[in-house]
Amino acid sequence: MSPSESSSPIRLLLCDDHAVVRAGLRALLSSTDGIEVVGEAGSGEEALAVAARARPDVVLMDLQLGGGMDGVTATRHLSSDGGEGSDTPSPRVLVLTMFDTDADITRAIEAGAAGYLLKAEGPEELFAAIRNAASGRTALSAPVAYRVLAQMRSPRPALSERERDILQQLARGLGNREIARALFISEATVKTHLGRIYGKLGVETRAVAVAVAKEQRLLP
Repeated sequence: MSPSESSSPIRLLLCDDHAVVRAGLRALLSSTDGIEVVGEAGSGEEALAVAARARPDVVLMDLQLGGGMDGVTATRHLSSDGGEGSDTPSPRVLVLTMFDTDADITRAIEAGAAGYLLKAEGPEELFAAIRNAASGRTALSAPVAYRVLAQMRSPRPALSERERDILQQLARGLGNREIARALFISEATVKTHLGRIYGKLGVETRAVAVAVAKEQRLLP
């Protein structure tokens, strides 16, 4: 039986590196029936430690946590081991962030996040998302759902292995001559491949090519 289907409140852990944000969320959620804040964390490492002790049903996770483990890595750990080998089910991780880029959304979902909510959403949307996550349902902000659908409808461009090699060198900041030396090809060949890369990505400059490649997860 899920937490939302029983008489017990949903046990919630807050993870955000800003104490003021955590305090605001705790005050907001403490006034809500059916949700109990059982812990707080200011870093990814602390979230894992607190979750192991408090056994939350849902973790409300920010993505940007300053130094150390980021929210995506913490989400992956929480979703995969849920208490480091115990029989206790893994908590459901609900991302709550200001960032809605395709790369952030994809990384969080691939790490096992049960939902992705933007901090601009209202309290009722937050409460509903927490209940959905606790019940095993996916919770996405409307703008996030739109971006996910757009990604599905617009598959990533297919780059050849050589084009990917050149993109990686571009990301390192190398010029055409340096790329040619690193890959043991001619500068003319580099320029030819760059033209093809620009065409596939729909860009016109090196910097934008790298930015788009990172956004679409074409770079490691």
